[in-house]
Amino acid sequence: MSILSRRSLFAGVAMTLALASTAQAQEYTFRIQSSDPAGNTNFLLQKEWAQMVSEKTDGRIAVEMMPVETIVAHSETMDAVAAGILDGHFTDTSYASGKDAAFGLIANPVGAWSDPSQMFDFMANGGGKELMNEMLEPYGLHFIGATTPGLEAFVAKVPLDGVADLQGLKLRAPEGMVQNVFAAAGAAPVNLPGSEVFTSLDKGVIDAADYNTFSTNAAQGLHDVAKHPVYPGFHSMPLIEVSVNLSKWNSLPDDLKTAMEESVAEFAVYQSQTVHERDMEAAKEAEASGEITIHDWSDEERAKFRAIARSQWEDAAKASANSQKVYDLLTAYLIEKGLMEE
Repeated sequence: MSILSRRSLFAGVAMTLALASTAQAQEYTFRIQSSDPAGNTNFLLQKEWAQMVSEKTDGRIAVEMMPVETIVAHSETMDAVAAGILDGHFTDTSYASGKDAAFGLIANPVGAWSDPSQMFDFMANGGGKELMNEMLEPYGLHFIGATTPGLEAFVAKVPLDGVADLQGLKLRAPEGMVQNVFAAAGAAPVNLPGSEVFTSLDKGVIDAADYNTFSTNAAQGLHDVAKHPVYPGFHSMPLIEVSVNLSKWNSLPDDLKTAMEESVAEFAVYQSQTVHERDMEAAKEAEASGEITIHDWSDEERAKFRAIARSQWEDAAKASANSQKVYDLLTAYLIEKGLMEE
């Protein structure tokens, strides 16, 4: 046998052994569908999380991240995970509101959070994680942890420095809790699709909009027609849950469960910090332009808005027994942390 033939043979044997080793190491595969589209910043970050899981478990767990609508519609992933069609989902918890209104309340208690770290602490140390599993496990899912892109900025054509400036303000806001809170604060919210926000601001149909993060708003040119953004935002920050099939979760050994939980907690910080850094860079560029004035609400004004929002949380708490549990746990946490008065 020639030297070249021997090398080819050895190379083939080495590759076969490597593949066998990988196959042996990989014990579990999770097919997880996101509520974000391919190419979206959040989905690209979620694919990095999949790699984090592989590294943290020494390849014993492989996660296949799939963009929105790959297998089922974004609103159907909960049933698909329960049925084993998917192994998990990476999704906005509010999409499960049709199952129980409590999911909508915990997903985005408008005005509750001023920083992602507050929500992360609530989930980890304030009873949020336990309550999520109390609500999800009857549906056949296990909640591993929460993440978020962070606080959405607020787009405005006029100066907004506090709650008083919301009086009569024509603004775009999604239906449900967000509209209700703004209406209670004295604003005049309207329901518009995201595709119409720029044109509506430009033509004066609305004067402000609840839309997205600062960097996304800037990238889409919203600050060209609305030069008084409120940043950091004071209103909306979605809870993005990472949940998996309960039976599959129960089949994992404890060390892999711990690794999965740690990976989500680490990713949550990574994602929110990454988006925050992009927002800060965009804000710096906006201020440097001299054409845009950024408004940062004081702690007092944020507390005023939170107090108004609380009245809407109280109404939402009446929707179900779990909704009341969410309300009680959330308000107790905010009061304990000095974020809201009793």
